[in-house]
Order: sequence, then structure tokens, then C-alpha cells
Amino acid sequence: MNMQNNNQNNEQNNNFFNENPMLAFGIFILVMVILFKSFMGDSDLSGMMGDPRIKKVEQVKYSDIRKMVKEKQVKSVKITSTMLEATDLSGTTKYVAKNIPAYDMEFIPLLEENNITYEGQVGEGPLARYINMLLPIIFIVAIWLFLAKKMSKGMGGILGAGKADKLISSERPDVKFDDVQGVQEAKDEVVEIVDFLKYPERYIELGAKIPKGLLLVGPPGTGKTLLAKAVAGEAEVPFFSVSGSSFMEMFVGVGASRVRDLFEQAKKSAPSIIFIDEIDAIGKSRSSGNQMGGHSEQEQTLNQLLAEMDGFGTNTPVIVLAATNRPETLDAALLRAGRFDRQVLVDKPDFAGRLAILKVHSKSVKLDDSVDMEIVAKQTAGMAGADLANIINEAALLSGRRNKKKIGESELLEAVERAFVGLERKNRKVSDIEKKIVAYHESGHALMAELTKGSTRVTKVSIIPRGLGALGYTLHLPDDEDRFLKRKYELMAEVDVLLGGRAAEEVFLGEISTGAGNDLDRATAILKDMISVYGMSDVAGLMVLSRSQSSFLGGGVVSNDYSEKMAQDIDISIKSTLTERYEYVKKTLKEYAGAIENMSAILLDIEVIEGTKVQEIIKEFEEENNLESRMAHLENKEVLEEGK
Repeated sequence: MNMQNNNQNNEQNNNFFNENPMLAFGIFILVMVILFKSFMGDSDLSGMMGDPRIKKVEQVKYSDIRKMVKEKQVKSVKITSTMLEATDLSGTTKYVAKNIPAYDMEFIPLLEENNITYEGQVGEGPLARYINMLLPIIFIVAIWLFLAKKMSKGMGGILGAGKADKLISSERPDVKFDDVQGVQEAKDEVVEIVDFLKYPERYIELGAKIPKGLLLVGPPGTGKTLLAKAVAGEAEVPFFSVSGSSFMEMFVGVGASRVRDLFEQAKKSAPSIIFIDEIDAIGKSRSSGNQMGGHSEQEQTLNQLLAEMDGFGTNTPVIVLAATNRPETLDAALLRAGRFDRQVLVDKPDFAGRLAILKVHSKSVKLDDSVDMEIVAKQTAGMAGADLANIINEAALLSGRRNKKKIGESELLEAVERAFVGLERKNRKVSDIEKKIVAYHESGHALMAELTKGSTRVTKVSIIPRGLGALGYTLHLPDDEDRFLKRKYELMAEVDVLLGGRAAEEVFLGEISTGAGNDLDRATAILKDMISVYGMSDVAGLMVLSRSQSSFLGGGVVSNDYSEKMAQDIDISIKSTLTERYEYVKKTLKEYAGAIENMSAILLDIEVIEGTKVQEIIKEFEEENNLESRMAHLENKEVLEEGK
């Protein structure tokens, strides 16, 4: 066992010195100089090693040795350029004095006068002087090279800064197409890439030209990187992945050097795949309205990437895949034919895709037999693959906290709820007055959601604080599979539901609070988009007044292209519409006052009620008061056909 450990230590030491030859050379020179100077008798150690009778060495002052010489207490003296050594009469003790005077013309006669033997060397020889002069220089250079090498490995320093070895992740993924679900159309687009990488000669003989570059575009978390790995996994070829931001460095030219290094490695391992994530970091447009001067590091890196993609022909089985969620910012030269001439949309999954993704991620966890994944898939509309994976993991954590052996449907649905509205904050202290305000506020939302045709059915109402600032919430989860379009009356239904909270506070409490701030903001945004984007108003007609510059990220830069007069007309229209809808909502809430009171009382008592209970309360109120049912949640087909 000890021999094995010694071998491992020796191997580690050998690797260290092999990687740092200059440092090893410096250490070797230092050791040799110490041994040489010891051999020449220029150290305390040489005296100890040269005379085994010496038992004790004491450091004294030069004046002390002169005094001992005068008193004849010294047997012999050795003089060097840096110290004075005196041996006592017994020959067992040596006295050493350093920093002796450079010129003491009386000391030698003093030794002769007292019959004391002496020997020594005044000054150093030429070899020793040269060694003493070169030693610090050699050692400093060795240390500097050692540190420079470490910096170049860790952070791309000056020496070796252009090397991409440490920035590139090289692997042979074991991910297959079966592991990538919810993006069937995207998988169909990349199948021929796999076939080309497996059998390149089949295409080369025919003269077919496979795209050199393929750009994966889509929202965050939809599986662009996973799909790229699946291509490499299916083709069983090396996968060189690097982030676009890894090419950027403070030194001009470093990014271009790293691009060259990346493509050289890929060509050596061909057939292979190069995957550049976040390519927008280096591929932003060079048009006049954007960043970049004529000689910037980013522009040089982009130019090198373009040159490398032109540098290999159709007979080089190297495919460049790239991913971005901002394709609108990419340079036109990147997207032309012969480079990234094919774009593949990796979008958020539909119902069938979500169901398939949930089944894939649930394979690694223990699910209860009663779990119906279709229910979870229906309630996660709009979520990406990464969100769905997180829901499965969150449900597993919840089950673990509850000491359950398997994940139940309740944990999955709670994980969905957490994803939409955040974590519960049961320990947050909320006063009784605030609880009452929140109860009426959420009851107003819930009632309007159930009575307004085109709105989404209520799933749950709660006055338990969640997330960063919500004191309560009304959860609306779609009960159909997927909806991709909204009609005008459905958008107006959203506005009515959003105004229901504020209206309930005013009608039933006689006061208004700050709790409706976010509701009013969203209602205003909906009406503004109806006017300026969707052409659903007489104010602008069919004119599009606002354009978003972010395809997938949301909340991007919006350019407003209209006059001040049009802006005033938009403001007037939004204000009048909000006032009109607010009055209608208040009228509806007063008509259903009993249902609101019952709902608020239950919320104050048990804090949470399900959507079915909300519908039951409204139905009972209508029956007691002989009202015609206004709950407008019919089958989707009937809703779309009937309209408003």
C-alpha cells in the first residue's frame, strides 16, 4: 500500500515538473548553487560538515572574536568575505561573526602575534560572482513563466490566451432523439444531418451539399442544446460545444484565435459537430445602428467565424450548430446561404409535447399509479421543457418533505401552482383588515372569471401570501388543450376579470387599496396592444403602431411609431374603455353581492377554496334568487362559434 502511494506521489511530482520545466530548471540551479557554495566553504554548514569534532556553533560579534584572540582563547581562525569563524582551544565550539569590517589591517598581525593559525579567502572568485549575479534573474524568470502559464490556463492570459482547449467541452453524448420530446418538427429537420455525419460518402458521391450551419432558434428552456447533443449522439460523432461569450476577451484578436483553434480541433476529429451556444454574443449585426467599431474584438471574432465556415467544403463532414433566442439581432452575413442558411424553430411544446416531456422526466422518479399526466399537461400550457422538468423535480422534493414513498398527483399539481404563483409564505403575518381586503379582492376576480364569457375557468382562490409580494391569488388554468389565438371579446374578458378585484374593494368595503396595482397595469397593457398591435380599435384602425424587437424573450425593446396626436387619442381611448368596463364590473358585482359575501366568508375561514366550490356558490346564489345562469364556461367549440 505504501509503495502504491509512493508511486502515485512520484507520478504527480513528475507531472508537475513536466508541465513547468522552467520552474524545475530554476529550482535545480538554486540547489546546485547552494551545494557549490557549501563546497567552496562559504557557509556555516560547510564548517559543520568539514569538522566532525565541532559540537556547538555560536553567533557572536566581530569585537567578541577580537577580544578572544587577544586573551588567547582561540585555537584557529577562518576568514571569508562574508564571515569570520573562530574555533576555541578545545576544538569543540565554533564562534561565527557576520558583517565583519571590509578592511581591518590590524587583525592578521594580531593573529600572528598570538600564534593563532588562520586561513581564508578575501573576496569571491569570478565563477561565484557570476553565479550570485545570475541566480536571482534565473529564479525570477522561472517564477514569472510559471505564473503566466497558470494565468493562460485559467483565464486566457497573454501567453496562450488564444487557445480554446480549456473553454471547449469535447464529448461523445449518449443523448438520443427519444430523450428529446415536444419538438418533433425540429427533430425532423435535423434527421438528414445525422445521416450525413454517419454516411458522408453517400452524399459526396452524389454531389449533394449538406448545410454547413444550422441555427436553432426558440425561447429559453425549450431544449436547443439537448437537441444538438441528440444529433451528435445519434450520429455517434464528437461534440465540441462552446458558449459564444467564451470567445470574447479583453485582448483584441484572442476571440479570432479561439475560433481558429476550435475549428482545427473539429476538423482533426471529423466527422464531428461544433455547437456554439448564445451565438448572438459574437454574431450581432454590424449595421450602422448597432454596436462595434471597425476594429473591435467582437467584429474580428465574427469575421473569423465567417471565414472558417467558408474554409471547409462539402466534403468535410463537420457541421456547425448554433443556438440563440435572439435571431433578430444576428448579422446578415451569418444567415446567408452557405453559412447558417437553415433555421430550425425549437418552440414551446403543445399538449402532446408536454405530455411526452413529462413522461420522459418522470422515468427517473417514483410516481404513484393513480397519477394522470394528462391533467398535469393540460394545466402547464405555455411552459417550456425546462419548466416541466423542474415541476417533476419540485414534486419529488415535496413528496420527500412529506415522507411519502411515491409522488402523488397532489404534489404535481402543487408544483404547477408554485411555478405559476410562487411559494407559499404561511409564516408571513397579515392583519385581519388586510385579510378581509384580500378576500373580497380575490372573490371579485373569481366571480368575474366565472360570469364573463371568454375568460378562463377558476381553478383555485387563496388568501395565503405567495411569491415576492402577492397576499392572495386567483389561479386560472386552462381546461382545454391548447389555445394559440385570442379574439377581441376574450381580451376584453381578461380586462373585466382584472378589474374585478379593485371593483370588489370599492363596492363591498367602500375603500380602495394598492393591491390592484398589477391588475391595472396588465389591463392597460391589453387595451394598448389591442389598439397599437392587433388593430382592434377605431383609434388607429388597421395601423400597427408598436413593434417588438425581441422574438422569444418577451419584454424586449418596443419601437413606437406614431405622432403625439395619436398618442393622445390612444390615452383617451384606454381611459374611457377602462372606465366603461369598470362600471360594468361594479354593476355585476352588486348584482351578485350575496355570492361575493359567501365566498369572502369562506376564504376568511379556511383561506383556500377550489374552483368547483366557487362555481357551486355562484350556482346556489342564482337558484336562490331565480337568476338565469350567467356562467359562461361552455365547451370550447361552442364558445368560439357563439362569440360575443
